[in-house]
Amino acid sequence: MQLKDQAAIVTGGASGLGAATARRLAAQGARVAICDMNAKLAESVAAELKGVAVVCDVSDAASAEAAVAQAAKAHGPARVLVNCAGIGVAKRVIGRDGPMALADFDKVIKVNLLGTFNMLRLATAEMSKLEPLATGERGVVINTASVAAFDGQIGQAAYSASKGGIVGMTLPIARELAQFGIRVLTIAPGLFLTPLLAGLPQEAQDSLAASIPFPRRLGDPDEFAALAQHMIENPYLNGEVVRLDASLRMAPK
Repeated sequence: MQLKDQAAIVTGGASGLGAATARRLAAQGARVAICDMNAKLAESVAAELKGVAVVCDVSDAASAEAAVAQAAKAHGPARVLVNCAGIGVAKRVIGRDGPMALADFDKVIKVNLLGTFNMLRLATAEMSKLEPLATGERGVVINTASVAAFDGQIGQAAYSASKGGIVGMTLPIARELAQFGIRVLTIAPGLFLTPLLAGLPQEAQDSLAASIPFPRRLGDPDEFAALAQHMIENPYLNGEVVRLDASLRMAPK
């Protein structure tokens, strides 16, 4: 699918991987809706891209429904959805204060896994009603998992579970939505220089970068965005989960 003049929704689009993706899609001529909890940052990115900012809690049904409707009102029904909204809370199952609070686990699952599915179900319902393009496509969804879905570390039980769920649902949803000409794909990024990691001391950033075989550095968010663009534009890619981690799985333990 060519992005020019297509409506797109990017969740978590106010910063990090989402903002980089929104910028790249807009550069290709897409009309982008920036969905994020941070209204100020979303408005800033939207103004830069001549898009629209939409405040959205992806884990809430009503909020997500309103966001999809607001984006459609501004740009028409979206043919592209990129799910980048997510949180990462590092907590041990058994910590110094006892067992991990169930609410902490629940929150990560709700935002990362349920939130991804929530936006997917709503956006694809609208995509299925659109006229197919010349390629036969009606839409494309790209979800964001993580290498933690495969190689989770201590303290990542909730995060790994949420991202593993995204990986697990990619293929069955892609198979189901194929009848509508809607493709579903997932990117599993490794260590990227997002605001979360950028806030760490330089020594900590250098240590993380040293764990990556090649290239020995943190990923650039635009490298994630470039892969998202290729997935959207390549009609023969469907139902795949692609690790984008510079072979992080080869790093010594």
